[in-house]
Amino acid sequence: VQLQASGGGLVQAGGSLRLSCQASGRPFSRYAVGWFRQAPGKERDFVTAIDRSGGNTGYADSVKGRFGISRDDAKNTVYLQMDSLKFEDTAVYFCAAAQTAGIITYYDAPSQYEYWGQGTQVTVSS
Repeated sequence: VQLQASGGGLVQAGGSLRLSCQASGRPFSRYAVGWFRQAPGKERDFVTAIDRSGGNTGYADSVKGRFGISRDDAKNTVYLQMDSLKFEDTAVYFCAAAQTAGIITYYDAPSQYEYWGQGTQVTVSS
């Protein structure tokens, strides 16, 4: 499966952005999907993930209550709604997909994902 992340940009602190992860090649419904982010000089960190059913999600503590992940398998797309953005949310955001044996499974480690998009830059000005 090929992934294309989009929707990044420059936004003021307190603002919102919605990122999209568009899949092609195989039905997206076969994959759990995660979002990760990487700031300059730092490791790639887990942000959020959603299982194949769309009913189970996980979030990093730093984004709980501000970010929301959802999926529309009819459009082969996973969305990341980011509200109340902070300067420290500035990073390149990557989406990733993993084939999971179970439907209600998702992962929070980059090593567990087999497929990655190219990343989209999110810059939050203070």
